[in-house]
Amino acid sequence: MDEVLIGNMLASSLRMATPLLFCALAGLLSERSGVIDIGLEGKMLFAAFAAGAAGAALGSTSLAVACAIGVSILLSWMHGLACVSYRGDQVVSGIAINIIAVGLTMVLGIAWFAQGGQTPPVSTEVRIQALWPQAQDAFANWPWLQAIVGEGLLSHNALVYLALALVPTTWWLLFKTRFGLRLRAVGENPHMVDAAGVSVHGLRYTALTLNGVLCGLAGSYLVLAQSAAFSSNMTAGRGFMALAALIFGRWHPVGAMWACLLFGFLDAAAIRMQGTALPLIGEVPVQAIQALPYVLTVVLLAGFIGKAVAPAAIGKPYVKER
Repeated sequence: MDEVLIGNMLASSLRMATPLLFCALAGLLSERSGVIDIGLEGKMLFAAFAAGAAGAALGSTSLAVACAIGVSILLSWMHGLACVSYRGDQVVSGIAINIIAVGLTMVLGIAWFAQGGQTPPVSTEVRIQALWPQAQDAFANWPWLQAIVGEGLLSHNALVYLALALVPTTWWLLFKTRFGLRLRAVGENPHMVDAAGVSVHGLRYTALTLNGVLCGLAGSYLVLAQSAAFSSNMTAGRGFMALAALIFGRWHPVGAMWACLLFGFLDAAAIRMQGTALPLIGEVPVQAIQALPYVLTVVLLAGFIGKAVAPAAIGKPYVKER
């Protein structure tokens, strides 16, 4: 029984952490280039709506994911237009994206589908299925391996493994390539990058484009893999949790991954603990259990935001010297 619980918790933690990891890596690329991205929540929400609407209307997984990524990239470019090209306040622009996403997805959902802001459920053929659905059968004679490896590690869809694979890929991109060196430099000293003949705005727009791709994958996962349809405000603060994971991880892909896995574990534990009674306490209210990941988000931000050293030029519009 213990191995079954461990396997279930491991599988649930990975599933819950996947959209957080996509968003945290998206924010990492943006903020390493010097652009604060408070709008992770809004981009993920709008991408989820696009994936749900396109999946239900077009009946194609690839088109649904493409629509989600396209919408998210457009929002990232809008953020870049406001903050990079016109040197607007990056925090205000990110908050505006969040507000627009919450309102516009509801309005479009009601206008197009007349289901209270929801989209129709996507079909089974459109949903992203597990890569190895029969993996547990291969370990039938070894209960521990069946639970931990078969259920915990091998029961997931391609987006889960893609999110995990993007951690070393992002590390390699940032710390082992010329592009990554320039991207980190533009977040620390954009004047030096400009003096070397490299476009500061071009690098920041490139980072925001990659940011949009990852947020689009996060939104696609919510609808095509985790749920069956889009519902109003279904991201439920995951973008802010990803931002907290990014800060807790000190703007490093591996650190952000561990923080996302911690949040995923707390989400999985909150689901598991609903309706259970604790010794000397009794049954814990569902609302208190569901609040655990968000309480930890506040604690991490309060405890680490002053200690983590952000890129030196983050949040500062670049003005080219003449």
